[in-house]
Amino acid sequence: MPYRLLAIFAHPDDEGAVSGSLVRYARSGSHVTLCSVTRGEVGESSDPALATRETMGQVRQGELECAVKTLGIQQLRFLGYRDSGMAGSAENDDPRAFVQSPATEAVGRIVALIRELRPHIVITFEPGGWYGHPDHIAASRHTTTAYAAAGDATAYPEAGTAWQPQRLFYAAILKEGWRAFVEWQVSQGMDVSSFGAFRLDEPDPMAALITHGLDCSADAPLKRQGLACHRTQFGGEHQMMRVPDAVFRAAFGHEHFVQVQPPLTPTPGAPLIEDLCHGVNDDDHAR
Repeated sequence: MPYRLLAIFAHPDDEGAVSGSLVRYARSGSHVTLCSVTRGEVGESSDPALATRETMGQVRQGELECAVKTLGIQQLRFLGYRDSGMAGSAENDDPRAFVQSPATEAVGRIVALIRELRPHIVITFEPGGWYGHPDHIAASRHTTTAYAAAGDATAYPEAGTAWQPQRLFYAAILKEGWRAFVEWQVSQGMDVSSFGAFRLDEPDPMAALITHGLDCSADAPLKRQGLACHRTQFGGEHQMMRVPDAVFRAAFGHEHFVQVQPPLTPTPGAPLIEDLCHGVNDDDHAR
């Protein structure tokens, strides 16, 4: 059955965490839309020749367009906010930054997008934003609020006819996979200090909450091709491009999700659900 999926993330390249799943549903005939809240305007470039501070947003938009085409995702949208930068950076205080936008405005934009696209499934960050990035956290919070508001005809009436999606998922990046990736780097004598934000030496708070797990290892090569489009992020000698195929597949071949709405509590020891659309139907859920 064809479904409509909407994945809302903050920056170009964020989609890489779930690109195997997006590929699966796009290939199966479902319609997948990827929405990037910003164009990653204040990101650092792996090669200064690729972009300047003034052109970074335009360049990274082009990179995301490349990734979407490579992965076979049908539609790409932008919310039009400015990248807020890493936590504690001066960019956090820029009045144009996503984290400075009024919550009602940001939620309203997402509500309008949901009502326009009428997705069955909505995917976004878990509340911690994977590693605490302010834009990730804000995207998770505003998308969660918008998910409920989209089905309420009295909320944001100017945003279109009410539409209630059937599932809200948080995409989770489990530390187990990242540990395998970092261990390979350590074995090669590489500097892994940049991975400190993931706190890989601490317990994984998301592990016990996972409800769905998709084996995307067969599409690991395509997943890496999508990441390779993001040259400002993964260009040159970046570890993500140098890691052997077997290590990449082991580290990033499985993708994990928490079903938030309707609430689902995982049963310890039970197998994870292997289909995000399990139990979803194609009924018209407009209200």
